[in-house]
Amino acid sequence: MKANMGITDKSIRIFIAGAILVLYFTNIISGTLGIILLVLAGVFVLTSLVSFCPLYPILGINTCKKKY
Repeated sequence: MKANMGITDKSIRIFIAGAILVLYFTNIISGTLGIILLVLAGVFVLTSLVSFCPLYPILGINTCKKKY
């Protein structure tokens, strides 16, 4: 896997995942929607850690400035 996510993209995903976690654990979101959003938050964190988003190559997006 070639990195295709830049630092700004990763930061935004981590921020959104954190916001989802806060909303879930303060019971603002719950039920099925809460579980779906928790899974999405997990995907955001995972893709941020590996610097690769599987949808980006399909859509032709690359926000990574460094060439690995």
